Amino acid sequence: MSHYPSARFLKAVSRRHLLGWGASGLALAAAAVTASVAAGSKLLKAGIRVPPWPSDYQPPAQSPFDPMAVLRDFDYGQIKQENGQTIREFEVTANSTAFQLNSAIPFVGWMLNGQIPAPTLRAKAGDRVRVIFHNQDGHSHSLHFHGLHPAEMDGITPVRHDQTTVYEFIAEPYGVHPYHCHVAPVTRHVSKGLYGLFIVDPPQGRAPADEMVLVMGGYDINNDQQNELYAFNGIPNYYRDHPIAIYQHQRIRLYVLNMIEFDSAVTFHIHANMFEVYPTGRTLKSVGDTDVITMGPAERHILEFAYPYPGKYMFHPHQDAIAERGCMGLFEVLPT
Repeated sequence: MSHYPSARFLKAVSRRHLLGWGASGLALAAAAVTASVAAGSKLLKAGIRVPPWPSDYQPPAQSPFDPMAVLRDFDYGQIKQENGQTIREFEVTANSTAFQLNSAIPFVGWMLNGQIPAPTLRAKAGDRVRVIFHNQDGHSHSLHFHGLHPAEMDGITPVRHDQTTVYEFIAEPYGVHPYHCHVAPVTRHVSKGLYGLFIVDPPQGRAPADEMVLVMGGYDINNDQQNELYAFNGIPNYYRDHPIAIYQHQRIRLYVLNMIEFDSAVTFHIHANMFEVYPTGRTLKSVGDTDVITMGPAERHILEFAYPYPGKYMFHPHQDAIAERGCMGLFEVLPT
């Protein structure tokens, strides 16, 4: 029996639930395990449980990343103290990597830290954030963060091959912000995979929930500026073939981002339920509920819900052609 699922699950939990914002967490393996146990205890006290992965689960063999790990993996960076100031530091590297979109179609992705979407970076409002960007790809790239920052940190200046640049700014405002390459043609750089989420938590935090990231992307596999395939978190139909396990009656918090190029807008829809909407993550109270929401490119929201009945339920864009070309998934609701 493979031990891979439990190891990756521990990694995801230890990073995802680092609730002590002042802890260095990932600096040492022992510290990471300690943080994982402490965070798990806090979650249990809050009544939140994350289903374990099946013991027979295997990650995709021909991909450098695992969408099931991307789903709940939040990178809180490394805490450093410099001249009396606390800095949350992240390190991101661009490179080209070949992988399989499905059993028949290979694709060369332009990746950040070897995955599509890029790592989900996470900070708290008011943190001083430092992002060290290494470009090991053959093309020039950059990192442009949505949110507030000085002009010199806007990430529109290309970083050439084998060069490093540093972006440093205060994390504000709280909410859900995409980051992506901003080198022309931006549509090509983004559609090749250079995008991710930057979550800035409000100072008071949010209610406990089982939190997940779902980033919608498109693949133009023949360079005709049209998408032939689509995906949640990098690989078409992955969550259709490997349903996401969640618990009945438990609050689910989705951080949903649309980074599909060449399509003017897409929707996000869940079956047999309604979700509460927190537009751009910029509110602490829901503005209403629905079962389908429309998002243009780079638009994002926090969506929250709980399923009252066990079973398997679809989620997908309501543009059926996009859903049928890979942007399809299932929630498997487990009885409590």
